[in-house]
Amino acid sequence: MAILGSEAPSVSRRAGAASASAAAPIRVMIVDDSVVVRSLLRRWLTAEGIEICSVHRSGREAIDAIVQSNPDVVILDIEMPDMDGITALPLILERQPGVAVLMASSMTRRNAEISIRCLSMGAADFLPKPDVTRDANATEDFHADLVNKVRVLGSRRRDRQPASPARARTPQAAAAPARAVRPGPDIVLRAPGRLRPRALAIGSSTGGPQALGELFRALKSRPLPVPVFVTQHMPPNFTAVLAEHIGSASGMPAWEGVQGMPVRPGHIYVAPGGFHMVVGGSGSGPVIEINSEPPVNFCRPAVDPLFQSLVAVYGPAVLAVVLTGMGNDGALGGLAVANAGGTVLAQDEASSVVWGMPGQVAQAGACAAVLPIKDIGPKILSLVSGAAA
Repeated sequence: MAILGSEAPSVSRRAGAASASAAAPIRVMIVDDSVVVRSLLRRWLTAEGIEICSVHRSGREAIDAIVQSNPDVVILDIEMPDMDGITALPLILERQPGVAVLMASSMTRRNAEISIRCLSMGAADFLPKPDVTRDANATEDFHADLVNKVRVLGSRRRDRQPASPARARTPQAAAAPARAVRPGPDIVLRAPGRLRPRALAIGSSTGGPQALGELFRALKSRPLPVPVFVTQHMPPNFTAVLAEHIGSASGMPAWEGVQGMPVRPGHIYVAPGGFHMVVGGSGSGPVIEINSEPPVNFCRPAVDPLFQSLVAVYGPAVLAVVLTGMGNDGALGGLAVANAGGTVLAQDEASSVVWGMPGQVAQAGACAAVLPIKDIGPKILSLVSGAAA
């Protein structure tokens, strides 16, 4: 792998690749102890019209430079000498409130646990470093994922920061809240399903682990009389750790789904990384089915196959929830649930890290409600209990 020469920050001013507008390019700080990784990330991002405002070898260097560099996005490695990523994260967020931090780590279970912990501490998302020895397409996928997440998180951060450049550079300045999304000409709500739900399905991506944690903590107050199915866009190892965190937050038994696993009320099933999880019927009742069919919406696991399979098993008695995430996964599945007579809820823009997936399902006309994350748990409880919402 070729290594670029100078470590000095490079700036690209070309228009078009990073943004269709003439706005200033997204600014990125790279923090990684590997010169190869630093050079590769800088080359890829600069080629896309993204500005590299500073490059650092340790978390300590990043903390010292964060205010002056004023990045929109920080790509923060987890394992570094002097000061690692998990130690640096809260200090970066303290000195530069509102900056989007993208954690980068290898796909080990230990780093999966640290990455999910970092998300609970305020990181916006994570970026698993590929194992190129196992997958020839890993570097290409990593490249595309990197650019996509930097663009989306950087743009989102700018939407939320104060308009004044001077204030944006002040460490104490808080990010401006996003505009609340309300039903309008392009968002038409429909009546919720008439049947009490017999299955709850949740789909999420960027920002999902944080939203899932808040949602399941809200559901902990009352045992759920229905099975819960979760598809979060994550690689292997990460979904196993996510299931443990969800179980802890909810007080309910939670596992990665396994082929042939019987479905039981009050249990949570998380789609395993790298596989689609659907629900099928059997003589003794619904069971989990796992497959490695092609990605859907560029994702595996994907939300649409799960939602569509639940309609086939439970008919109109499905409650589907789409949380924060990039892309449109969940829109077709949400429509399938709604058209079958089920109920679909979406997280609102103000409380989403990225209003892609929930925005798409809302604009498709599938939703009975578009709610802040704090209100979704109580809404679920009211629907599954049959109480007035």
